[in-house]
Amino acid sequence: MELDTYDKAVLNGEYGETKQKMMEVLVSLGKIYDAERLIEVKSVQVSGASYKTVGEEGLSWVNSLSGKVVVPSFLNPIGMPRLDWESLDIPSDFAKKQLELTSAYAKLGIKLTCTCTPYYYQIVERGDHLAWSESSAVVYANSVLGARTNREGGPSALASALTGKTPEYGLHIVKNRLPQIEFHIDNPEAAKSWTNAHYGALGIVAGAIAGNKIPLFTGIRPNRDMLKSMGAAMAASGAVALFHVNEITPETRFPFFKKHIEEDKRETVIIEVAEIDELFSELEPDAVAVGCPHLSKEELESLASLLDGRKVVMPFYVFAAEELKRGNEALYSKILKSGAKIVPDTCMVVSPLADHKGCIMTNSGKAFTYLPSMCGSIPRLGTLEECVKVGCGEK
Repeated sequence: MELDTYDKAVLNGEYGETKQKMMEVLVSLGKIYDAERLIEVKSVQVSGASYKTVGEEGLSWVNSLSGKVVVPSFLNPIGMPRLDWESLDIPSDFAKKQLELTSAYAKLGIKLTCTCTPYYYQIVERGDHLAWSESSAVVYANSVLGARTNREGGPSALASALTGKTPEYGLHIVKNRLPQIEFHIDNPEAAKSWTNAHYGALGIVAGAIAGNKIPLFTGIRPNRDMLKSMGAAMAASGAVALFHVNEITPETRFPFFKKHIEEDKRETVIIEVAEIDELFSELEPDAVAVGCPHLSKEELESLASLLDGRKVVMPFYVFAAEELKRGNEALYSKILKSGAKIVPDTCMVVSPLADHKGCIMTNSGKAFTYLPSMCGSIPRLGTLEECVKVGCGEK
């Protein structure tokens, strides 16, 4: 693998022991995947941010590192809000460890956005090379924004943050971004009335079939929030890091891709609308949780409108980045007046907040997939409107 002068200097320890180790990680990764060189990245998103998922071993490792990041770097959701965590009954021993872990990342210069939607708070352009690690952020950046990133692990993303480099392989290379499996909906007319939750359900079904292949969807016209829901679910039920929706996502509109979409042969799968509908159940929930991935401003507006003048009758958790509050205080006020709790910095999946809560109703295909295995809770899928009605005790 070709290394430039800077790469060699870092590898030789001229920038300190930590960065030397990080460069060794990247070089080893590049050799495994036959990368020809290392390339510069515009930004990094670091996972392994929740003490629930990394434990004592991960905390010790991050604490052992030194130096500062050299590109804009953002932290994934942590295991609890940074402030007012006591009001959510987060165990104090967990909180102590989580705050220590967060502090260790901050010392490295990583920005504590603590969100799985960093693309709402920084500029990401088509063709940008990134080193992002959270599965829903990766698939959104690749698919909806047309940026280029592999699905990094926590250590490799951190290595990129501290060196500014990543191996050029996988989804950084245009020819590797072509669709490999094609999905059709048996009744495209029915899909015209689908909500974000329905697209999340589509993602659950399609992701389980696709695995780590790159899907192409035809006959649907989802908006950006729907694309976010579908991609996040596919990354959870499968390992999808990039998908295309014909004439919707950016790369399908370029001649190189259009030519291959029209001429290449690939497996075609028909998904029945009935398969999507079957994922919506009538289980009696014990709590409601929305915002996985974190809410967009448009989703916040919809939720505030639905909750305006209503009162929730069960725990109702709303997950969003702390940054979303700025300029949206009136919307926050409407939601909080209903008795719902807006929880920043964390996610129902990586926080003890959702552990063993019985049945949790959500509009998220990603959460629906992860809640049983990561939280020991039973999921119920519903639209945002249904989540609000049930959460407010309405039938």
